[in-house]
Amino acid sequence: QVQLVESGGGLVQAGGSLRLSCAASGRTFSTYTMGWFRQAPGKEREFVAAISRMTTSTYYADSVKGRFTISRDNAKNTVYLQMNSLKPEDTAVYYCAADLDPRGVPRDFDRYDFWGQGTQVTVSS
Repeated sequence: QVQLVESGGGLVQAGGSLRLSCAASGRTFSTYTMGWFRQAPGKEREFVAAISRMTTSTYYADSVKGRFTISRDNAKNTVYLQMNSLKPEDTAVYYCAADLDPRGVPRDFDRYDFWGQGTQVTVSS
């Protein structure tokens, strides 16, 4: 079992920044591919960003590219999502997820094995 706990969400004005953190349990965090997803009210969960096990590769949704940065600290069992130039359309519950399959860095939410409880991000206009 892998437990994931997100933090760092909140209310911010458009153009502002937030940094989300996701702390993971387990001694093999460095072997997990990690992803961030979000879900707005009435919408499907969507991919935001993902990072490979050894931080060699990162991937972003087109809607956040250039504004968000995913990173990880394997020594701290933590993955981060730095969000800059936030827009009202970024408002959603943000979830981190862990993929234990060593093959690839997926964008599909059904490829991920474990999920956090989510943290609310609200961007006011």
